[in-house]
Amino acid sequence: MSAPDSAPEVHALVDHLFRHHAAAMLSALSRRLGLENLELAEEVVQDAMLQALRLWPHHGIPENPRGWLTQVARNKALDLVRRRSVFRRKQRALEERAVVEAELAQLGLPEDAGDPFGDDQLAMIFACNHPALASEARVALTLKAACGFSVPEIARAFLTPEATIAQRIVRAKRLIREQDVTLALPEPDQLPSRLDSVLQVIYLLFNEGYAAHRGDALIRQDLCGEAIWLADRLAHRPETALPKSHALLALMLLQASRLPARQDEAGELVLLADQDRSLWDAALIHRGLRHLGHASEGDEMTVYHLQAGIAAVHAVAPDHASTDWPGVLSLYDSLCAVADSPVVALNRAVALAMVAGPAVALAAIDAIHDLRTLERYALLHATRADLLLTLGRRDEAESAYCAALESICSEPARRFLERRLDDCRRRIGAPGWLAGVIAPTANGRV
Repeated sequence: MSAPDSAPEVHALVDHLFRHHAAAMLSALSRRLGLENLELAEEVVQDAMLQALRLWPHHGIPENPRGWLTQVARNKALDLVRRRSVFRRKQRALEERAVVEAELAQLGLPEDAGDPFGDDQLAMIFACNHPALASEARVALTLKAACGFSVPEIARAFLTPEATIAQRIVRAKRLIREQDVTLALPEPDQLPSRLDSVLQVIYLLFNEGYAAHRGDALIRQDLCGEAIWLADRLAHRPETALPKSHALLALMLLQASRLPARQDEAGELVLLADQDRSLWDAALIHRGLRHLGHASEGDEMTVYHLQAGIAAVHAVAPDHASTDWPGVLSLYDSLCAVADSPVVALNRAVALAMVAGPAVALAAIDAIHDLRTLERYALLHATRADLLLTLGRRDEAESAYCAALESICSEPARRFLERRLDDCRRRIGAPGWLAGVIAPTANGRV
């Protein structure tokens, strides 16, 4: 270990390691302990993090902090296995796996060349999507166990109360124990039946990276990259290389191509209409369009196909003024037909404003079915505020901006909304930023 480090430095590092690597540690440990012992794996990962907070300020941060945490968690798991008779049958297998310590420390190298995926996290995602679990429980459990999401983050993704999400996860874990569901990949012919849930999880992972719900960062590149990597693995495996896998991968690649332009040098939000398109990643656009071509090889039309089509329209437009908004609106009309959700309808209203004007778009928003589910969705209020301000209804726009600021959002988004509110109060110019509020996803979850 190095010389002692300050407590704030240690806390910052442990927080970083927990956010970025706890899911991988949990997946690796769960694979060895069995999915029925998921809570045990969660316990030892958390204990390892707490031990780091206790020891590192006094003894220094180790040269390989991830490896240290992994080894501590693994040792704790072995100790618990030895003490708990219910896990006795796992002990010998775990001890025999001591030779994989180096691999565990890296948490990125395939342990077994014979593993059809060679990746603990991807195996964990498929295992959590067991058909014995209800669809919503599968997604919630997977986000918690395989992707490292907290219950509040999952609740925001589902636009659902935290207590409801927590109950889903508890019930899923109980069912796993009762039915002795093990952490293992399904047989090749069973993979397609779990694919829809897996794709949904991967897209939720990407969305949280593309536009973080809260915190200091607007973008989490690590989550976007992880989601794209997982989707790319699926798109290149024969059993899962279906058109919808290519469609999701195309969508994420096209969205990710804009990431370099979504923030300025100070980390502030830059809207789509104002982005420097020369910063868009041409290689990602090319890959995205190629996978969109692969996605067209079949009769199925999924929400990922339609959303990727919308992203492609933006990607090929040389500038904002040249965007084919009628084409975008037509795609949203098709999307509403297959994915009837308030978020889809809200995004359609933004495209409608670009085609038919703010009054028509505002009426469309007010007519959205089940609009109350978006009461804490900042983009609803921000979009209404912009439309109202464009129509000259300043007082109503000010109230809508205040409602947006009371909703959950990242700090960069909050600062942007505060500037918009200030401009509204000072009657500065026309907003003209409708194109920038279109959410990264239109699946009704985020």
